[in-house]
Amino acid sequence: MAKTDLNRITKRFLLQETPLPVGIYTYIQALSETLKQFKAKTQTDNRRIQIAQQQLKEVRKHARKLDEKVQMLQEQIKILEESKER
Repeated sequence: MAKTDLNRITKRFLLQETPLPVGIYTYIQALSETLKQFKAKTQTDNRRIQIAQQQLKEVRKHARKLDEKVQMLQEQIKILEESKER
């Protein structure tokens, strides 16, 4: 098998690979872990990190509420579509 054949096969394989979808909770978790790794050198920095962590908790709470609302709306759409078909 020629080198170009291997390159073509590898490229085709890699292009057909789809990455896993990254959700908002993955981003929130990554940010949370990053914030925990920071070492504050001053009291001001410490306070900023605490504020950022609190804001991240609020973002997580709002994301959860949005997910619940989306799920509820999807159920309502499903019900409406089923009643429309009848």
